[in-house]
Amino acid sequence: MPRIFIFGLGYTAGRIGAALAVRGWDVVSTGRDGTLRFDDAGTVRLALADAGHVLSSVPPDGAGGDPVLETYGDALAGKTLIYLSSTGVYGDTKGAWTDESAPIGTGRRTARAEADAAWLARGARVLRLPGIYGPGRSALDRVREGKAHRIDLADQVFSRVHVDDIVSGALAALEAPAGAFNLADDLPAGQNAVIEEACRLLGQPVPPLQTMDEANLSPMARGFYAENRRVANGKAKRVLGWTPRYPTYVEGLGACRAGLSAMTRPIIASTAPPAASGDQR
Repeated sequence: MPRIFIFGLGYTAGRIGAALAVRGWDVVSTGRDGTLRFDDAGTVRLALADAGHVLSSVPPDGAGGDPVLETYGDALAGKTLIYLSSTGVYGDTKGAWTDESAPIGTGRRTARAEADAAWLARGARVLRLPGIYGPGRSALDRVREGKAHRIDLADQVFSRVHVDDIVSGALAALEAPAGAFNLADDLPAGQNAVIEEACRLLGQPVPPLQTMDEANLSPMARGFYAENRRVANGKAKRVLGWTPRYPTYVEGLGACRAGLSAMTRPIIASTAPPAASGDQR
């Protein structure tokens, strides 16, 4: 049974781990939903010794260092490494298309760019991810909670990716050569268009256009709107053989909406006779 050690089992890495478990992998992990404590060094090192693959979704710490490399870097030699990075390493490109040949470290995420480079130097498959959305974490949820905003920035555009497309990209990366890969959908778009589509799917009114001051955005949210780029995914398609199941936010939000409908659908009692005692379907 192949084993993968996942550092930082959260929303995205958790779905990757679940997909691997279904395929027969032994998954050991740290993080919010993990099986081990990150600081239990003895146990972590024993588990790492038996793992042929390692995936990290742990971001840089407050001091700017990478906690995984700083604590367990010496135990990663000879393993297949995958690191979940961010397309924020490219900085602001004024809306221009950006691929993996672009320089990194010019934006607000200097620490992330340094971690990205450090994992690349170790021969990792570095998956650079834009805005991540999916079930329970999408524009639909913000609209339902009354937290959606439309900001009056006509030229603002960015890329995004459905979490299930990250999963398929990570699975493909297990057999891929080392290097950086952008996992993004095919249609960069402004956040306003995404919010408007979510409102349409939910039958909710579209929120008014506001300035950032009027919307009372957090510093983190303001930083998001300060950068403007389109992320190219051609290398992932060519090298990984990856194709997004949700090529645009329209299909992705539609799938999330279908999931909401399934969760709220009333249960209809069956009129069929009970199964025989030996039927364990």
